[in-house]
Amino acid sequence: MLKADILNIGSAEPMQGGTRRAFMLGMAGAALGGTLLSPSAADARSAEPETAGDDASVLIPARPWKVAFEEHYMTPHFSRVIRGDTKVTGETSVYDLLLDVGAQRVDTMNKAGIQYAILSLNTPGIQGESDPTTAVRDAQFANDELRHIVDQNPGRFGGFAALPMQNPRAAADELERAVRQLGFHAPLVNSFSNISGDDGVTFLDEPQYEPFWERLQDLNVPLYLHPRNPVRSQQLMFRDHPELLAATWAYLVETSTHALRLITSGLFDRFPNVRICLGHLGESLPFMAWRISAVYGRHAHHVKLQKDIASYLKTNFLYTTSGFFDTTATREVMKLVGRDRVFFSTDYPWMDMVQGGRWLDTAALSNAEKWKIGRTNAVELFNLKLAPVA
Repeated sequence: MLKADILNIGSAEPMQGGTRRAFMLGMAGAALGGTLLSPSAADARSAEPETAGDDASVLIPARPWKVAFEEHYMTPHFSRVIRGDTKVTGETSVYDLLLDVGAQRVDTMNKAGIQYAILSLNTPGIQGESDPTTAVRDAQFANDELRHIVDQNPGRFGGFAALPMQNPRAAADELERAVRQLGFHAPLVNSFSNISGDDGVTFLDEPQYEPFWERLQDLNVPLYLHPRNPVRSQQLMFRDHPELLAATWAYLVETSTHALRLITSGLFDRFPNVRICLGHLGESLPFMAWRISAVYGRHAHHVKLQKDIASYLKTNFLYTTSGFFDTTATREVMKLVGRDRVFFSTDYPWMDMVQGGRWLDTAALSNAEKWKIGRTNAVELFNLKLAPVA
């Protein structure tokens, strides 16, 4: 068990008697057995090496040290919509694990060597609600619930905001509330959102989302674009093969296509500082970057982008290892985008958290690469002030 002090995470926002972030996220987690530090002591204790230099100088600690941020949960309030969209025959135990946000999850994190996990509402989350008014209400409820969950283990858990993308301006307002008032690190959006019925969908490249992207860029936080199954009317290619839905293949096709829509819409020319996180090592996009760029450059005459598609994949996207515990693939992504843009995550509980943690521990990567992927890239991205582990 870690004996550590958990410091305030991210920028502070005013509240009576101090700051909400310093209070909520700066408390020592009971699971870690820590004590609250004064700001001056916090600065002194946080001076662990947070950059990976020469490999010989990087020692991987035995205590939990990793940061993971595609880690899912649900609550009884959202059980119906999540179960309805993500039916997994014979894996009902997964739903029990989604509901566990207490001691069992923390114990699993310890076994995986994960110090800090950022939780997100399981797919489809708020995106599965077709009524915009209900979506706004449910997003607020979900984020307040998650704030309560984080408060129970502030040293081990952080939060990604759920957003009602069915109403773009309300989504922007809820994003700002979640970041500034609730102390969340970023939003996670489960790809397209339902609207006007089960087969009506809205994608994030559509014009009505301009105010949302402007707010996201102003807040200087990334957006995690997470998969969901295509709506039924778009599942004909999977007819008679339900085993190819969800994470087997459909998630990859759906989310990589959505990401390409964002690029080819010119989003990153209008908002060059917007950053998108993709799980599963980028839903195949890094491996297809050359071909997509080459063919698009020859045929897409109606859209004038400032850069080629591969360049946007290298500058506006970040990639996690969630559910993709493969060293060769991880190395290839690092070669394309650089090791500063690759992050560890596990996709728990849909994938085995302990397997993911042990994979990184034993992967044929240098200690410096493991340290960056497993910890310091996330520390820098989310401005985390975690207890030192070295």
